[in-house]
Amino acid sequence: MNPIKIKDPRQFGRVAVLMGGVAAEKEISINSGTAVFNALKRKGVDVIAIDVADNPFLALKDQQITRVFNSIHGRGGEDGVLQAVLELMKLPYTGSDVTASALTMDKLKTKLCWRGLNLPTPEWFLLNNESDIEACIEKLDFPLIVKPTKEGSSLGMNKAINRQQLLQAFNEASKYNCDVYAESWVQGDEYTVAILNDEPLPVIRLEIMNDFYDYQAKYESNTTQYHCPCGLDKLQEKALQQLALKAYKGLDVTGWGRVDVFIDKNDQPQLIEVNTVPGMTSHSLVPMAAAKSGIDFDELVWRILETSMK
Repeated sequence: MNPIKIKDPRQFGRVAVLMGGVAAEKEISINSGTAVFNALKRKGVDVIAIDVADNPFLALKDQQITRVFNSIHGRGGEDGVLQAVLELMKLPYTGSDVTASALTMDKLKTKLCWRGLNLPTPEWFLLNNESDIEACIEKLDFPLIVKPTKEGSSLGMNKAINRQQLLQAFNEASKYNCDVYAESWVQGDEYTVAILNDEPLPVIRLEIMNDFYDYQAKYESNTTQYHCPCGLDKLQEKALQQLALKAYKGLDVTGWGRVDVFIDKNDQPQLIEVNTVPGMTSHSLVPMAAAKSGIDFDELVWRILETSMK
C-alpha cells in the first residue's frame, strides 16, 4: 500500500482521538490517547479528545468530525465494533477494518488462521471447563501459559507449572467472559515487530525479569529492558521482519500494528499475537521502534493518521 502523504494539517479536517471506554484496558487507552492528542496538537491538527464512555457518537456528530484516530485498546475499540459504527457513519479511521479487527482480537482464531497459512505458532488446547484440565496436561505438558482469548495487555494471563496452578489460571482467565486456552510455554527470547504502512520497523528484543511480559512488566516495571538493535544479525532480523509481515498481511491487518514473536531454544520462530491498536504510552513498543528509524513520536502519530486517508 502506497501511503498518502499529507503536508498541510488542514487536509485531515477535524480529527477525534477516541480513547477510554469501559474495557479492562481503559486506563492504558486514556494514556495512549492523551499522548496522541498532544502530538497532533503540536503538529497543528484540529483535534479533540473524546472518552468513548461518554456517548462519543453524538459528540462526533455535534463536533463535525471528519476522521478518527482510534486509541481504544481491547474490546469495544479493537474488536471491530467501533470500526463498524464508524463505517456506518462514513467516518475514516486509523487502523484495520471490521473483519481484521474482529479476527485479531481473538487470539485463538488468529492462531487458527496462522496454522492454515503454515505459519509457526505454539501448540494450544481450548479449555471449556475444569474437566478439560487432564486432557490439556496430556497434550501439552508443563509449563503452560493460560490466556483469555479476547483480552490485551496480558490481562488474565498466568503461567502454570503444575495441575493446581493450571486450574487456578483457568479460573482467573474465565473471569474475562470469553474463551480460555492453554498454550505451550516457549523457552527462548521474545521479540516484537512494529509495522507501519506495510513496512516493518526495527525489531525489539524484550528482556523481562518476570516470568513473562505481563501487565506489570509492560506498564509498571522499571526492570524490563528493551534492546534495539535486537541482537540478531541482519539476515536473522530481516527474516523475522518478513515473517511478521506475512503474519500481519495474512490477517488483512492494515495501516499499522505490532506482531509479537518468540525465537525458541531450537532457533525457530513462534508467532504469539497481533495488536491492531498498539499502545502509545511512555512504555510502548511502537514508538521505541519508530525512534530507531529516525521517526519521533509526533511524526509517528502523523504517519498513522495519514493511513486514514484512503
